[in-house]
Amino acid sequence: MMFIARMKVKEGKEAEFERLAGELTEQVHAHEPDALRYEFFKLKDEPLGYAVLEQFKSEAAEEAHRETPHFLKIAPPLIECLDGTYVREFIEPLN
Repeated sequence: MMFIARMKVKEGKEAEFERLAGELTEQVHAHEPDALRYEFFKLKDEPLGYAVLEQFKSEAAEEAHRETPHFLKIAPPLIECLDGTYVREFIEPLN
């Protein structure tokens, strides 16, 4: 399962968001072998726009990700940086 989540960050919260996103990414890569991709991006043509590309081996792995200690610690302050909510777009390779 793979998706892109797009979000907008509150003005002035960019540095905090990027720090938290980096910390979460490091923790996911270090502790979640079923996370195949987990990477944040700055949206080039959208002021304050960001996205995260997530790919997990299964839906259960994605659900487990949301229950990890690092996610439960980092996600709430990261979400506080958002201006509104995020939008998920599920994607799959053509091949």
